[in-house]
Amino acid sequence: MSIVTVQLGQCGNQIGHEVFNTICGDVRGTHGLCSKKENESYRDACTERFFSEAESGVPVARAVLVDMEPKVISQTLSTAARSGYWKYDDRSHFCQKQGSGNNWANGYSVHGPRHKEVIMNLVQKEVEKCDRLGGFFTIMSMAGGTGSGLGAFVTQCLRDGFPTSFLLNHVIWPYGTGEVIVQNYNSVLTLSHLYQSSDALLVHENDVVHKICAQLMHIKQISFRDVNQVIAHQLGSVFQPAYTAEAGLHYSRNPLGDLMETLVPHPEFKMLGLRNIPQMPENSLAYSTFSWPGLIKHLRQMLIANAKMEEGIDWQVRPPCPGSSNAWSHSANKQLHFNTSIANLVVLRGRETHSVDLGSFRDPSLYTSWLNPQVAFNAWKTPRAFNKYEKSAALVSNSQFLLKPLDNVVGKAWNMFASKAYVHQYTKFGIEEEDFLDSFTALEQVISSYTTL
Repeated sequence: MSIVTVQLGQCGNQIGHEVFNTICGDVRGTHGLCSKKENESYRDACTERFFSEAESGVPVARAVLVDMEPKVISQTLSTAARSGYWKYDDRSHFCQKQGSGNNWANGYSVHGPRHKEVIMNLVQKEVEKCDRLGGFFTIMSMAGGTGSGLGAFVTQCLRDGFPTSFLLNHVIWPYGTGEVIVQNYNSVLTLSHLYQSSDALLVHENDVVHKICAQLMHIKQISFRDVNQVIAHQLGSVFQPAYTAEAGLHYSRNPLGDLMETLVPHPEFKMLGLRNIPQMPENSLAYSTFSWPGLIKHLRQMLIANAKMEEGIDWQVRPPCPGSSNAWSHSANKQLHFNTSIANLVVLRGRETHSVDLGSFRDPSLYTSWLNPQVAFNAWKTPRAFNKYEKSAALVSNSQFLLKPLDNVVGKAWNMFASKAYVHQYTKFGIEEEDFLDSFTALEQVISSYTTL
C-alpha cells in the first residue's frame, strides 16, 4: 500500500525532502549480506510505499507540498531534481506570496478555507496514482503559522475527505527557549485540533534532536539541515520495509495500519515517540561494532528512564516490583521518572535479527495494568541493514515520554491567556476565547489520562 506524504510549511517541506532523500539513499545501496532477491523485494516494497514511476525512470515522491510562501518549495523541488535519483512531481505543490506571520489563526481560519479546494484537489490527484492507498503522513511544525494552523486545517480536511484512511501526523515540537513569542498558543491549538482528527501524532522535540547532533553526531555548527537529517534517519528506520509477525517472510503491505494497530489501542492515547540506536557520524561506522544484547539493553533503559538518546541514560530507574502497590514504592518511582508505556514497537535491522532476545520488553511492569504485555509489545525485523548501519534498532513508544513538555507548554500558554496577552491577534482572524478554552480542556484531559497510567 502507498503512503501519500503532505509537507506543510517551511519545516514540513524541509524535513519531507530529507526523508525522501534518506529513503532513496537507503534503497540505492544494496546490502551485500542479503541476497539479490531480498534486495529487490526490499526496493519494490519501498517504491510502492513512497514513490511512483515517471516516464523518465526517475522515481517521483508520493507527496503534496504546501506553503504560503514560494521560496522553500522552489528550493525543495530543485534540490530533489538535481540529485538525479528521485524528484517531486512539478504539479503537486501549492504556494502563495504571503505567509501566515506565525499566527495559527491566520493559517487555520483564513488560508485554510480560502485554498482548501486547490490543496485537496492536489491530494486527490496523488491518491489516484496509488494502486492502493495506505493512508496519509503529514509533516508539520507545531509552533509557526502555516505549518501548524494550515496543517491542522488540512488534517481535518483529510479526515473528512478520506474517513477510512489512516492518518499519522509527524509534529515538530518547538525549542523550549522559544522560537516565536506565541509558540505556546500555536502549540496548544495545533495539538488539540490534531487530537480530534488524526489517528496518531509522532513527535520529535527540537531540543532533543539538537542534543543528538551535538553529542552523538559531533557537529560543531548545527544547521537546520543537520537537525532534519537526524529526524529523517529516525523516520526512515521505522518506515522502511520490515517483516511483521503477521506478514511472515513478506514485507508488510500496510505500514500505517500496522503501526496504528500495534501502538494505538485507545483513542485517548495518541502520542508516539521515537528513539533510534546507534546513531553516530558516518565516518565512525567503519570503526564501530555492536552486539544485539548491548543495543537492546540500552534501548530498554532509554525507554523506562525516558532518555531520548544513548548518552546520559539514568541507570538508577527500575520498573516497579510486581504486585507492589504501596505509596512509598509508587512515589519513589515517580521521583525517578519511570516512564510507563501503553504500547511499544521495536524495529530491528541488520544481521542475525532472528536470534535477538526481546523478552525484556515483554516485562508486565513496563506497561499499564489494563493491557497484556503480549499485546502491548511488538517487533518488526529485516536482515537488511539500514542506511550503512550493520545493526540498528528503533523504538516507537506510546508512553508518558511527553508528559512534562506537554504540561509545560499548556502551563505557559495558560499564563499568557490568563492575562489576555496577544489574544487579540487570534480573535481578529476568527478564533474566539472559547476556542482557546476548548483547546486547554482537551489537552488537560490528555495530560490527566497519561498521568494516571
